[in-house]
Amino acid sequence: MIKKGIILAGGKGTRMSPLTKAVNKQLLPIYDKPLIFYPLSILMLAKIKDVLIIVNEGQLDQYKKIIPNGDNLGIKITYKEQPTPKGLPDAFILGEDFIGKSNVALILGDNFFYAQNLSTNLINSSKLTKGAKVLLHKVAKPELFGVAKINNQNKILSIKEKPKKFLSDLAITGLYFFDNKVVSYAKKLKPSKRNEVEIVDLLNFYKSKRQLSADIIGRGGAWLDTGSIEDFYKTSSFVSAIENRQGFKIACIEEIALSNNWINKKDIKKSILFYGNCDYSLYLKKLIK
Repeated sequence: MIKKGIILAGGKGTRMSPLTKAVNKQLLPIYDKPLIFYPLSILMLAKIKDVLIIVNEGQLDQYKKIIPNGDNLGIKITYKEQPTPKGLPDAFILGEDFIGKSNVALILGDNFFYAQNLSTNLINSSKLTKGAKVLLHKVAKPELFGVAKINNQNKILSIKEKPKKFLSDLAITGLYFFDNKVVSYAKKLKPSKRNEVEIVDLLNFYKSKRQLSADIIGRGGAWLDTGSIEDFYKTSSFVSAIENRQGFKIACIEEIALSNNWINKKDIKKSILFYGNCDYSLYLKKLIK
C-alpha cells in the first residue's frame, strides 16, 4: 500500500512568463483555486496522507502561505527546495529521506485529472506492492505525447516518446506509482541530451524487469496539462463549467479530508476563517450545515 506521495512543483514555467517571474506556476489560479490544490487532491483521493511538495528554490514561503503543513487537512505536508530542475526522476533522489522504506506515488504539479470513479481507480493503484504503475489516457493525437502499448492484462509492452509512426493512442500522464526500489533505480539513470534524467528511462527500467503496468482513465474522463497560458484557460473553463453546472467543487481539499474522516466540522470552520469571505468559504459552509 502506498502511503506517501510527492508533488513535483518545480520547473521554471518559462512558457507562462512573465506571470511566472514573480509567482510559481502551481500557485496561479485554475478557476477558483490555486493549481497546487488539484494534484494534492488526487493524492488525497488515493488516501495518501504523507506528502512531499518539491518547489523551486526561493519560493517556499509562497507555498506555506496557502498550504502551511497539512494540519488543517489531517495530513502531513513537508517541503523540499530544488535548486535546479534535473528531470522528473530527480524527485526520488531529492525525496530519498522522505520516502525511506516506503513505496511512493509521484504526480506532476501541473497535471489535472477528472473522471467518474477516479477515487476508486486511485485507491486500487495505491495498493501496489511491487514494480511500477502509470496512469494512461486515450488521446486523439498520440504523436504529441509519450505513449504506451499494453496487453490484455494492462502490462506495458513498449513506450515511445512522441512516436512518428503509430504505436498506441494511450498517453502516459503525470501520475505514477512506484515501489521502494525507485530511489536506487533513479540514481542509476544517466542524463539525456537535455542534461536531465528522463522518466521514460526510469519506466523502461521497470519494463525490462516486466514490472510495469497501467491503469486507464475511462471514456469521459479528463487529463489536462497546464503547461501554457492557453492550457490554463482551457482547464479553468472546464472546471468552471463542471462546478457551475453541477454545484460541487473539483479539488476541494477540505471536502476530501472531511469525506476521508481526517478532519471534522471544527476544522472546516477554521479553514473558513483562514480563507475569509469568498465563494470557496461559502462552499465550505454548505458542507457543515
